[in-house]
Amino acid sequence: MAAAGSKFSFEILKKTPDGARRGRLTTPHGTVETPAFFFCGTRGSVKGLCAERLVDCGTQAVLANTYHLHLRPGEDTVALLGGLHAMMGWPGPMLTDSGGFQIFSLGHGGVAQEIKCRRTDGRPKTLLRIDENGALFRSYVDGSFRTLTPESSIRIQKMLGADILLPLDECTPYHADRDYTARSLERSHRWELRSLAEFQKISPDSQALYGIVQGGIYEDLRRISCDFIAGQDFFGQAIGGSLGGDREEMERVVATVGRFLHPLRPTHLLGIGGLRDIFHGVRQGVDTFDCVHPTRMARHGGALVPGSLSEGTGRINLHSGRFARDREPIDASCDCYACRTASRAYLHHLLRSREILGGQLVTIHNVRFMNRLMERIREAIGTNSLDRLEAAYR
Repeated sequence: MAAAGSKFSFEILKKTPDGARRGRLTTPHGTVETPAFFFCGTRGSVKGLCAERLVDCGTQAVLANTYHLHLRPGEDTVALLGGLHAMMGWPGPMLTDSGGFQIFSLGHGGVAQEIKCRRTDGRPKTLLRIDENGALFRSYVDGSFRTLTPESSIRIQKMLGADILLPLDECTPYHADRDYTARSLERSHRWELRSLAEFQKISPDSQALYGIVQGGIYEDLRRISCDFIAGQDFFGQAIGGSLGGDREEMERVVATVGRFLHPLRPTHLLGIGGLRDIFHGVRQGVDTFDCVHPTRMARHGGALVPGSLSEGTGRINLHSGRFARDREPIDASCDCYACRTASRAYLHHLLRSREILGGQLVTIHNVRFMNRLMERIREAIGTNSLDRLEAAYR
């Protein structure tokens, strides 16, 4: 699928009977073989890794955060430096979010807690008002008042220069009732239309815009949102918002959305990256994922390994004393720099000594682990062996 004159295209190379699909997403900065994982470079950096190391690990694409980059260093500075690609030295495809998720969600216990759907009450102190125009909030950097509108979010992302942009929408928390979620959904749809109109004025060929499906945990609202997004001139589509109170509910919501999405557009699942969640999402037709989990966990000594998939992620805690004299690498089957050069005992020592190198090496491993996983998923879709691959990670 490609728009006339566009530098973007998405081709589905194979689809399995259970809904998994192998694809190719083409952007001005290169091609992403899907399914793929986008690593989070929140403030213009995937913490601990330079662009060269990301490439060495097989990374295809990264994600940056509009909210944080708008506040520091500011989109004017990023544009002055040549855009995010030049500033970061990143050569490949990149996605930026709208900034709305952080504004609406940080006050509900933090991004990680909101994604995991833990219930907390109240709006964030930094969020002062939501109305039809947009969101008024206070900067955590200097205390200044800022207003983010659908139009300004698109203009900021234009200056940041990512390949794929997202429209402003409200991310309702898990505890929002159906009436509020329905009203919020209607407003988000109006905002998305305004975002699309602004995008078509300033970036119709050099960037691509995805629509975001909202609707919380309510199946009828999710279907309404899917139909709305499919009916608009978005290049791709993303699954956003609160996905439920536990993993089973999240899987139900993702499966519901998967049934009603536009069948030919690339699909991104926002903020989800557990191993079990990826296998489930792939079977619902999800093409790309992003999550801070692999890199955040690495900085605290959590190394991804095959196994314990039933718990959501397979990992070992290298802080544990049981690794103090372990001469084995994190994963003997892994070809990353950390597994080729460092023992678990050395990593344990670095982490316990609070040496920066420890977190960096584990991050290298986790990034490579995720990229190898996606490579294997693509191969398994091609050979109709996804069940067998998933079993190998249990």
